[in-house]
Amino acid sequence: MKTIISASGRRETVMVKRSESADAQKIDSLISPEAQAVFGRVNVIRLLEKANLAVTLANEKDDILAHASFFDHPIGDLVDQALWEPFLHKHFGAETCSPRNTLFLHFYVAQSDFASASVKEIMRAVFNTVAELEYICLVSPNVGPLEPELDVIFKPMQRLTDPGPQCLALMTHRREHCPRLRIRRARIEDLDDISQIFKEQTKLPSVQTSVLQEVVQSRNEDEHAAVCETNGVVVGFISITATVDANWLQDNFELKEFDGLYKIKEEQADAPAARSDDTFSKKSDAFCVRHFAMDKRYEMRSMDFIPYVFQQFPDLNFCVITVPSPSSDLQLLQHFVRVRPASPSNRELYVFHRAGLSVRVRPAVAADRTPVSALVKDLSLKESLLQDLDRFYAARSDREAVPLQAFVAHVDGRVVGTVIIRDEQDIEYIRAHYNIENFIYFSHYGYEEHAQMLHFALQPSLQHLARHLFQEVLRLAHKSCLYLRVRPPGGGQQDSCIHHLASVLDCAVPVRPRRQILYPLEELGINAPSRRLTHNQAPFALSLISRKLTLEPKVSVNASIVVVGASDTGLSFLEALCFCPHLRFNSLTLVSTHGFPGDCRHEDAGFLSTSHAYSSRDLALMPVRLHARVVTGKVVAIRRKSRYVLVSGGEKVPYDHLILCTGLQYRAPCPTGVDLSQPITNSQPPASATRGRHPAPAPSNLFTLNHLHDCVAARRWLSANFVELEENAIVYGRSVDVYTAVETLLSLGVRGSRVHLVLPPPEPGASCLADSAVDGAVTASLEGAGVHVHVNCVLAQMNDGRTSDRVASASFTTDAEPLHLRCGVFLNFSNRGVDYDIFRSISGSFLVFDGRLVIDSAFHTNDSAVYGAGPLTKFSRRYYSEEWSHANFNSKEVGQELAASLLPLFDPTLEPPAELPPGTDRLVPKYRQATVQGGKLPGGFNYLHVTKPVETSLTSRPVKRKQDGGIVTGRVEAGNYFRLELDEHGMVETLTCFSLKPIPVSNYLSLYGKHQALLGQLLRRYQQGQIQDLYSFFSQSSCLAVFHDRFSDLEEELKQIISTKLQFFTAVSLQLTAEDGAADVVPPDALDDQETRAALRTNAVKYLIYNRNLLPMFACPGEL
Repeated sequence: MKTIISASGRRETVMVKRSESADAQKIDSLISPEAQAVFGRVNVIRLLEKANLAVTLANEKDDILAHASFFDHPIGDLVDQALWEPFLHKHFGAETCSPRNTLFLHFYVAQSDFASASVKEIMRAVFNTVAELEYICLVSPNVGPLEPELDVIFKPMQRLTDPGPQCLALMTHRREHCPRLRIRRARIEDLDDISQIFKEQTKLPSVQTSVLQEVVQSRNEDEHAAVCETNGVVVGFISITATVDANWLQDNFELKEFDGLYKIKEEQADAPAARSDDTFSKKSDAFCVRHFAMDKRYEMRSMDFIPYVFQQFPDLNFCVITVPSPSSDLQLLQHFVRVRPASPSNRELYVFHRAGLSVRVRPAVAADRTPVSALVKDLSLKESLLQDLDRFYAARSDREAVPLQAFVAHVDGRVVGTVIIRDEQDIEYIRAHYNIENFIYFSHYGYEEHAQMLHFALQPSLQHLARHLFQEVLRLAHKSCLYLRVRPPGGGQQDSCIHHLASVLDCAVPVRPRRQILYPLEELGINAPSRRLTHNQAPFALSLISRKLTLEPKVSVNASIVVVGASDTGLSFLEALCFCPHLRFNSLTLVSTHGFPGDCRHEDAGFLSTSHAYSSRDLALMPVRLHARVVTGKVVAIRRKSRYVLVSGGEKVPYDHLILCTGLQYRAPCPTGVDLSQPITNSQPPASATRGRHPAPAPSNLFTLNHLHDCVAARRWLSANFVELEENAIVYGRSVDVYTAVETLLSLGVRGSRVHLVLPPPEPGASCLADSAVDGAVTASLEGAGVHVHVNCVLAQMNDGRTSDRVASASFTTDAEPLHLRCGVFLNFSNRGVDYDIFRSISGSFLVFDGRLVIDSAFHTNDSAVYGAGPLTKFSRRYYSEEWSHANFNSKEVGQELAASLLPLFDPTLEPPAELPPGTDRLVPKYRQATVQGGKLPGGFNYLHVTKPVETSLTSRPVKRKQDGGIVTGRVEAGNYFRLELDEHGMVETLTCFSLKPIPVSNYLSLYGKHQALLGQLLRRYQQGQIQDLYSFFSQSSCLAVFHDRFSDLEEELKQIISTKLQFFTAVSLQLTAEDGAADVVPPDALDDQETRAALRTNAVKYLIYNRNLLPMFACPGEL
């Protein structure tokens, strides 16, 4: 914040911020005739969309005092934006202007009283923000009188041709607004200022004054210490040394692409000998930053040091700096390249190459073919890149005749990078399937302004220049948006050569996929959306680079965040972090027993039910795999003091923040071991009966299924070793999974008479199938298939108590006689709890464990660096809420809330959470999203159950389920059963589908929490007998708008209209009550007036028009 003074002497505290679309109306109101004379007529929204940098000066009340927009080319059609540099050099004295150091002012408006002070503050802020910027030019074909405040700032350029172009050509230089800091050698008298700067800075460890004194007084030729100053005041310090421990750096970081930070010279032996006699000498090619500190007011100017330090070592090409990994983001490091660690480390290495001071970009020419080939010679997809480059040279298009463009980056004529793009042909598909409109106003872009990035390669030491490279590609190609598709391994042909991907992700924003409507295409006919939109392409994660993002660097987060468990909670947490557009997490790690879970489809695996949180396609659409390192294995130990977890493969994974969210697993069955030679029932277990962990290894035909990988392995084994035989299959457990497992066995061709479903006694309050009608239908299906069902059975022995590598028999105690079964395969879905290795790791590290990992309402364990979430956890007993835990809620929502609680630690734009009022810190958080369960049940029935979170019953009395008052159509026997239950407010709170046909799950999930009136007055029409089949009703075109992913936005708009109206009537009613003593009553027809209905109708029509591409079945005004 800074105080400026108006021409009349009025003071305002202001700040310069990046302009947003919400500012457009206020900016538009500032436009004067004088501004139009110079800048022409402008569309402010379009201007904000296309500007490389748009800034607004606002006061504390958020009133806009001034605005300026900057582009990387002159105004209008005076000159082609790709050719402005030679144009300026030819006609004006601007030979030092280049795309790297120049921006053009395209628009400036201000409140007249603050015009002079505002333009100075904006210019200072822009030069301060863009480190490379030296010149701001005002070049416009509109030759009009300049406003006084701009006339003071901008000076005419020297004209070199006469007559020259008829245009306005003005310039202002950095030195007039934000001059480079003066860099000089540090002196002993600077020590007090330097020490004070180190005391105030918090981003790096402090340095003792005695150490600083020794550094400043050193006269070693290999060491230098310098300060930067402004107006004689020291505001920064740096010390550098040519003594670099290159061996340590090579051991800990991947420096092969940087030649190990060595100068490598080939030296031949004295005698002419074979090539094998040649030797190579190594000499260090790097110097190191030992100490660095900047006054926080001048952090953006850190780059001013870099030219100076390279002058001190003219024969060295690399400047390196190491920082602690959890340290906050340093502005200086924005201009360095982060080097990947060779192994987990608590240090980060950053590198800057001398060539990074002078890179340029131009279109590729035929002579670039050889240097580009040399640049990519070690890349795996180099052939694809070179083929597209050859196609560009030959026809300027690819095999499908889509235009191609190729560009190279060069330093002193040496090619150091290349980018190949093609016109985006599927922009409507991208718009329909990805939320690109979170970042751009699509209607302000022409189709020709979108391009797809095919290939990217840049010399490793110059990766930090990728942002400038993309900015230049967009300018030279006349594009506004670049899209990068990244497909998962095995997810289709990956023919894009991207090196390094991390550099692109640093510049691009990840784009969230959109929830898709599942359309009844046959019923809609010609009213269905375009086939290009409804046809599912192979899934890919999408990233976007636009012009306005090229000057908006991300905040790098080096803190090591380790997530243990690829559960719905863990994946949701990682998803939330990876989709933060302005943050770049450099050290995310997922530790998972079977690696990343997106490699197989649930439909192909079977056996287990699903929460419908993440399908394999959903995971392919997310960038989690791109941002997170995946460690395959189980955590076997947590070392809190050393802050690392030990994985079963022996790898040590260090962490700054550890997230435990493994969920609950079915564990190997533990026979009671009772003596079945004596009469015994479940109600009379002998005193000697014990339950422990099943001895490892498990028998070869015993399968405890927890993951899709387990299911795929079991499916393969059954196909090879069981299906064709006549042995029995025992399915043991009490959950929905036992029914889905039985259905999988039947679908594999196993006769029902060979399947024995053994159900243990129910847990207190537990219920497998929440709907009694569905429960009865499943029981009937099992009987019809010949499946043997045994209830209230407890596993007593396997193989009559003998140890074997195969389960040949199993015995169970029951409420009557013991049950003895022969066994060919044993599928276990019992003994659900915390995984033994995780339990041992938690208890061995002295984290509080009370049947589950104990946490507070903010996910904290008793270690501030360790968090817990999901069914693995329970709330501390001090909350007196044993009936509620994360297991009662939607795990995906829990993961999102966990991310929200951690993001303030890393995101400078978020305020730290406020302290809770006294007493409220003991309240258990309640989450609102529905819990979901689905799967394929015996008889081939597709099952979906969606309900609000409910507490766990702590007594033997089962949880009471509503069985009346619902909206029910169809019959379970016919396979068209659909049940909706509404709460007292008419909101959908429970949904149950039991169908022989596929269920459009994503459509029906969006019904939860909707008011029945929004569903076409559902309740009234049902009561009047107008709805006989809910499946048919929800497939009508009139319901499809409700399934749209942006329908919730319309709901909020309509609620706002109604809320405003109610507030008005309430205020009037209260005033009448105060005056006349009448009762405070809002008229029953308060919302039924013509004005309110018109407002509601207008918003609904706007919603349909805006989303016309996906909702073409609705007629809009003017179409009939």
